[in-house]
Amino acid sequence: MSNNTSIHPDLDRTVASILEEAERNAKDLFAAIDKIAEVNQKKVIDAFRTCKVSARHFVPTTGYGYDDEGRDCLQRVFAEVFGAERAIVSPNLVSGTHTLTVALFGLLKTGDRMLCISGAPYDTLCKVISGVGNGSLADYGIGYDQIDLLADGTFDFDAIDRFLQKNKPKLVFLTRSRGYSWRNALSIEAIGQAVRFVKDRHPDCLVAVDNCYGEFVATQEPLAVGADIIIGSLIKNPGGGLAPTGGYIAGKADAVEQISYRLTSPSIGSEVGSYFAPYLPFYQGLFFAPNVVAGALKGSILAGFAFHTLGYDVSPVPAEMPGDIIRAIRFRTAEELIAYVQGVQYASPVDSYVTPEPWDMPGYQDPVIMAAGTFVQGASIELSADSPIKEPYIAYLQGGLTYQHCKIAVAECLKRILSNR
Repeated sequence: MSNNTSIHPDLDRTVASILEEAERNAKDLFAAIDKIAEVNQKKVIDAFRTCKVSARHFVPTTGYGYDDEGRDCLQRVFAEVFGAERAIVSPNLVSGTHTLTVALFGLLKTGDRMLCISGAPYDTLCKVISGVGNGSLADYGIGYDQIDLLADGTFDFDAIDRFLQKNKPKLVFLTRSRGYSWRNALSIEAIGQAVRFVKDRHPDCLVAVDNCYGEFVATQEPLAVGADIIIGSLIKNPGGGLAPTGGYIAGKADAVEQISYRLTSPSIGSEVGSYFAPYLPFYQGLFFAPNVVAGALKGSILAGFAFHTLGYDVSPVPAEMPGDIIRAIRFRTAEELIAYVQGVQYASPVDSYVTPEPWDMPGYQDPVIMAAGTFVQGASIELSADSPIKEPYIAYLQGGLTYQHCKIAVAECLKRILSNR
C-alpha cells in the first residue's frame, strides 16, 4: 500500500468518526488527568522556588565538577519533587537499566538476597540480576528470588508472606510499569499496600521501586507510600522530552549515599561529576514534565478506546486510568503488529521516511520492531512503539510530547489497519 493513506476519503471519514467517539468516551478521564497535572505542576514550581533555582544553575562545568551548583541544585529539586531525603541526578547514567544497575550494586553486597514481588523485571534487567560471567549480581554472590503477580495483576500476598516467614531478603524490588507484560502498571495505592505488607513482616528490609514510565501519572510517587528508593530515567517522564540523557535515584539519605559510592567510587560518592553542556534542558524538562505526561496519558487513552472499537484487546481497559504511559494492544497477526508500529514511525517528527523492520536488539530475547522517530534517541516519553515479534502479538505504545501528535499517530495507525482488512 502507499504511505499516503490520506488519498482514501472514506477511510479518513471512518477514522475521524472512531476518534470522535473515543474522545467523547474519554472526556471524564481527560478531566481527571488535567487535575493531576495541575497538582504535579504546582509541586514542581514549589520545588524550584524552595531550591532557589536561578540562571547560574544552568551553566556547564568541567573536570571533577567540585561544587557544581547546577548538579547539586538539580538533585535537591528532584528530592523535593519526589518527597525524598536525597537524590542523585546524573547525565552520566546512560539509561534506566544502567541507573537500576548502579542502585542495586550500591545497595546489595555478597551474601544478600533480592526479592522481586512483581514478577520478572524488565527484559534488560534480567542479565544484570542473573547473567553468568558478565559481572551480574549473581556473579558477585547476590541471590535473587521472584514472586509473580496473580492472574488479575495484583500481589500474591500469601506467597510473599510465606517467603518472608522463612527468609530475610535485604531488598524487595517492584517494577511499577508493565514492561512487556499484559497487565496495567502498579498503582500508587497498590504499591503502598505492598510496602506496608513487607515492612510489617520485615521492618529492616529496603523496598526499591523501578519507577520508569510512572512519574507524574498520579499525584503521589512511591516514596510517599513508604518505598525507600525510586529509580528512573530522564529520557522518560521526568525529562519532559528535553533532557538529552541521564537517570535519577531518590529516597532515604543513607541508601542514596550507599548508591553514590557505586556511581563513582567509595572515596568520593556524589561530590564529583561535571557536565560540559548546559543543565538547562534538565531543569526545563522537569518543569514541562507534568503537562507532557498528561498529554501522553490522553494519547494512550485515545488509542485504547479507538482500537477497542475495532475489536482488539487493549490494556488497560479503555475506561480505566492508566498507571503508566504505556498502552498495550494485542493484534491478531505479526503483519498487523508491524503495520501498526510502522504507522507510528510514519507519523513521527524525525525519520518519518524510514520504515522500521524487526531486528535483533541488544538485551532482548526475540527480534524487536521499534518506531522511534524521536528528537532524543530512544526517549520513550516521546511517542514511540515497540514489540518483540512473538505470540501473542502485543504492541506497546508509549509517550507523546503532545496529545495532538498522539492523535495524529493513532489516526495513521487506524488507517493502516483498516486498509488491510
